[in-house]
Amino acid sequence: MALAVPRNLSRSQILCEAGLPTQYVYFPTGSYVSLITQSPGSPGVEVGMVGREGLVGAHVVLGVLKQPLHAVVQGEGEALRIPVRAFRKLLTDHPALQAMLQKYLYVLMAQLATSAGCQRFHEIGPRLARWLLMSQDRAQSDRFQLTQEFLASMLGVRRVGITVAATGLHERGLIEYHRGAMHVVDRRGLQKAACQCYAADTDSYASMLG
Repeated sequence: MALAVPRNLSRSQILCEAGLPTQYVYFPTGSYVSLITQSPGSPGVEVGMVGREGLVGAHVVLGVLKQPLHAVVQGEGEALRIPVRAFRKLLTDHPALQAMLQKYLYVLMAQLATSAGCQRFHEIGPRLARWLLMSQDRAQSDRFQLTQEFLASMLGVRRVGITVAATGLHERGLIEYHRGAMHVVDRRGLQKAACQCYAADTDSYASMLG
C-alpha cells in the first residue's frame, strides 16, 4: 500500500483517543486492537476488536475525521500505518478499495451493535468465551497474553466476576490460564460455551467479506 509504513505496536499502546482528529489509519498485520467506548469516571468498555481483517480508523471511509472511539493495542505485533490524507487519496483513486472497506465498515457496525446487546443481556461466562474466541482469531494462535484486570476492563465487570467465569471455563477443560498466559485448549467447546454473539459476528463477516 502506497505510503504505508510498517510499525511495531506494543501491548496497551494507545493509537487514538475519542474526540480527537484522526492522524493515521492502521492496518494490523500481526497485532490486534480493542475499540473502547468511554464515559466520565469509568475506565470504558470494549465494543469492538480489529485484527488483520480490518483497519483502525474505518470512520475515515465515511469522510469523518473525528475519532469516535478509543483504540488500544491488545495484542502486540506489526501494523501498517498510513497518514489520513494519503489514505483518503487512495480511496479516491481506487473505487474498488473504497467499496471493499465500506463492506468492512458494515461488518464493524454490526460488531458494535452486537457487543452492545451482549453487554446488556448476557452473563459473564458466555461473554468471556466470546471474547476469548475473538482474541484467538486475531492472535492466530491458541496462546496469548492478558491479565484479569485487562479482561475485567474490556468486559466492563469486576475482577472477581472474571475470576469466577475463567475458573468455570478452566474446570470444563476449555482453557488454561496462569499468570497472564491464556491457552485455549478446546476451541469447539469454547464455541459452545460462548453466547450466540460470536456466531453472529462470524456470519456477518463471512456474508460481507467472505
